[in-house]
Amino acid sequence: SLNCSSSLSFSLSLSLSLSLSLCPLTLTLSTESGFVASEDFPTHYKPNSKCTWYITVPEGHVVMLQFRIFDLEADPTCRYDYVDVYNGHSYTVQKLGRFCGTFRPGALISTSNTMMLEMASDSSKGGRGFLAFFSGGKPHVDDNQFCGGRLTAHQGSVKTPNWPDLDYPAGISCSWHISVATNMIIEVKFEKLDLEADMYCRYDYVALFNGGETDNSRRIGKFCGDSPPEVVVTNGNELLVQFVSDLSVTGSGFLAHYNSISRGSRTATVGLDTAPGPQVDPAPVRPRTSPAGRVRPVPKPRPTPKPKLVVRPKVTPKPNPHCVQSCRRTGTLVTSFCPSHFVVTGKATSLTPGAHGSVDVDVTIIKTYKAGRLNITKKGKTMSATITAQCAKCPALRKGMNYVLMGQVDERGEATLSPSDFVLLHKAVHDKVLANLAKRQC
Repeated sequence: SLNCSSSLSFSLSLSLSLSLSLCPLTLTLSTESGFVASEDFPTHYKPNSKCTWYITVPEGHVVMLQFRIFDLEADPTCRYDYVDVYNGHSYTVQKLGRFCGTFRPGALISTSNTMMLEMASDSSKGGRGFLAFFSGGKPHVDDNQFCGGRLTAHQGSVKTPNWPDLDYPAGISCSWHISVATNMIIEVKFEKLDLEADMYCRYDYVALFNGGETDNSRRIGKFCGDSPPEVVVTNGNELLVQFVSDLSVTGSGFLAHYNSISRGSRTATVGLDTAPGPQVDPAPVRPRTSPAGRVRPVPKPRPTPKPKLVVRPKVTPKPNPHCVQSCRRTGTLVTSFCPSHFVVTGKATSLTPGAHGSVDVDVTIIKTYKAGRLNITKKGKTMSATITAQCAKCPALRKGMNYVLMGQVDERGEATLSPSDFVLLHKAVHDKVLANLAKRQC
């Protein structure tokens, strides 16, 4: 059996009181709210372990899950250590997401009163694990934080979190289960769509399904990019809208309106994808059926020599020397102004991974208070610059957010941000302080 944390009290002083419960692979929690945490939290979780939590909140509510702390072994596809979250008590239902690394996932919400979490670790040492809070609530308690739930009104709308003020969060998954009267069908019109673009919609997407399950045979469409799809019409009185974002680029999101219409008044939509086809794992070869209905056997492939199994150890990349120190902002606006070669306020419009864990940040400049040799590109009235953050996680910049940026510039005019440089989320109150500092002589 495994010792897995099932209940925690979390105070403002960040003191944690942990009660351990025996977890023989599974742990059932039936309560209005509570904490779940990885084994031995807040110390490092054990290798080669697996634990599953079955969460049930009162009937008529949905499960809302918020990760407070998240620290698992990082991998681009979460192959080694991970937390899976399911929209119910079964592996066959929709998976709300698989998460790893140190990027805290966004809030998750189920479409019913049940949710399942599963954490697994491999043989190597991992991090501190996770701490999450769950509670039962009604959908749309806070439109800027949660999304999804059950909608039973004859008309309404669905939208991504933070719409329309900010980009949707990274690492979030949620579903809306829409049900109308049995003698009606559902028509959906997208007013706006702005999700990370990809030919196959693999990263961020919104998918629509006939019925209430994410069954690919019932999928009406899967959409991403910035071109809203045509009007979508269901073949019945139920519709599932699924939204997923990965842990990288985000966008404005989407706003869609639905309305119930009479059966037979419109033709149901079929195969309206912006992606070329269903994004599912290749299915096994099945026997082909002749027109007469007889099954023709599939020829057996010629046997091939069985390759030897080679177990390769995981390669640990060399640490970026710029990322060794802890990520803590030092100094203030006043003390950092003069030592910095450039001081600007601007919006991070794109983040491109660079060499050795760095990231190139394209910034649309709001105002320049100190330019130095900084290479600034002018296009009409718009000014922009590309700044290289030497450590992608420090400072942790996000696309679509406005910042005060203070950094260094080399002889070629190329700008860099080190973990010790000053970066701050931009607010209007900073403008007056920066304007006064720009008038002073350094």
